[in-house]
Amino acid sequence: MARSGIPTRERIISAANALFYNDGIRGVSVDAVAAKAGVTKRTLYYHFKSKDDLVAAYLAARDQPNLALFRQWFSETKGGLPAKVEAIFLNLARSARHPKWRGCGFLRTSAELANMPGHPAIKIGAAHKKKFEEWLRATFEAEGTAGPLRLARQVLLLLDGSFAVVLLHRDPSYMETAGEAAHALIEAALPVRGKRRAR
Repeated sequence: MARSGIPTRERIISAANALFYNDGIRGVSVDAVAAKAGVTKRTLYYHFKSKDDLVAAYLAARDQPNLALFRQWFSETKGGLPAKVEAIFLNLARSARHPKWRGCGFLRTSAELANMPGHPAIKIGAAHKKKFEEWLRATFEAEGTAGPLRLARQVLLLLDGSFAVVLLHRDPSYMETAGEAAHALIEAALPVRGKRRAR
């Protein structure tokens, strides 16, 4: 336990999160993470056997908070299913306007580790995207949409595609446009009763 009251492992992950997200996996050394966490390199390696292990822990720590935030934006939005899903895109577009926004940490990490498909961080990133897809599928299925799995994958593709394009152009309006497309797809897939409620 660190003197700050925050467990040492958590402090290291927090430091890694800030540095990896801002500067990329390859751009940040283990020494830099240790320095930011206020620990020695030896202490860092006591908690994480390698940099790969630390990268995996960094992504694992982002998994549930990110999914919870998507569900929160969804549940807090008034209106029907299309508006609730579109709200995820609109909130992400607002986040993308912040100067410290660097896109999706899972996608950026997978791009950096593209030549290492067996890397544990790649598996964590893939599992994260699958959890989001499964949540959408279950939500669409409960609402009686046509082809819930196909629809969930279409929305996921719109979301991840918008992450990439917004990062490239630095224009969050692409994410808003993707949200409009998701809204239209879901509206078209709803049963008649759902369409009335969505309006």
